[in-house]
Amino acid sequence: MPHAERILIIKLSALGDFILSLGACQAIRKHHPDAKITLLTTKPYESLAKASGLFDEVWLDSRPRFWQLPALFALRGKIRDGRFKRVYDLQRNDRSASYFRLIGTPKPQWVGKVSGCSHRYLQPNDQILHISTREAQQLALAGISNVPASDLTFADADLREFALPPRYVLLVPGGAPHRPAKRWPMERYAELAQWLVDQNYIPVLLGTAAEQESLDLINATCSDAINLCGRTNLLQIATLAKGAVLAVGNDTGPMHLIAPAGCPMVSLFSHESDPTKVSPRGNKIEILRRASLEELSLDDVIATCQRLLPTRS
Repeated sequence: MPHAERILIIKLSALGDFILSLGACQAIRKHHPDAKITLLTTKPYESLAKASGLFDEVWLDSRPRFWQLPALFALRGKIRDGRFKRVYDLQRNDRSASYFRLIGTPKPQWVGKVSGCSHRYLQPNDQILHISTREAQQLALAGISNVPASDLTFADADLREFALPPRYVLLVPGGAPHRPAKRWPMERYAELAQWLVDQNYIPVLLGTAAEQESLDLINATCSDAINLCGRTNLLQIATLAKGAVLAVGNDTGPMHLIAPAGCPMVSLFSHESDPTKVSPRGNKIEILRRASLEELSLDDVIATCQRLLPTRS
């Protein structure tokens, strides 16, 4: 496409935000059907971005520090040489704003929040908005309407190594290590896993290698659970979600990945985070929130699961 319009999208992190922004990326692709669209992102999201089919190129940002001048100048040169007609800054933070200033003049059309850009979005001070709503308002300034929910049905990873049963439920008991208040107690996950087995569902445990000890504790109570700790990449998690009958988990990145793949979900929130601002988006999502997740009972979670699990014939 030597003469195609060139578009740059900036979305660097984090996992939940990246997944929620795929809907905006889909709207941008629809608005620019013949453009050459480049995504500037970070390494963890490269394979997912390429598999989506939304981007002609995926560039990786090493996020150089301000004193790493060679890396900064190299990035500036790359953006300038891209000769982009328009940049959609979906990151909307100090780093992406610094790239706007770094590239000098002439500047492309820039859809973001940085002062001086052509399409500047400032969130109303009196409103608490979900990130998806903020992005829809941002894109509306550039003439893009009807921003859809993120769609991950493109995920089609090979899951044969996991030998999954036909009726399984995903459990995501982890979360950021520095925010333990966002985690429902592990012993209740273990009890929930055993309840699922008693209902003829197999729990499938998801988490990073850093959560191995916690997931092993669940396995100690529920030996029938399939422990995939540290064994799944992002595409595999999304593919697992397409086949699962339900997912239950804390407010953590993989839950945002599971929801748009079409999996019914029970998402657990404490007052450490606000689901009004950032929460998974999908067709069948129940949010249970307590000031402290210690206050969330097993019975409350089971009752919600029962509403979402398939009706037995």
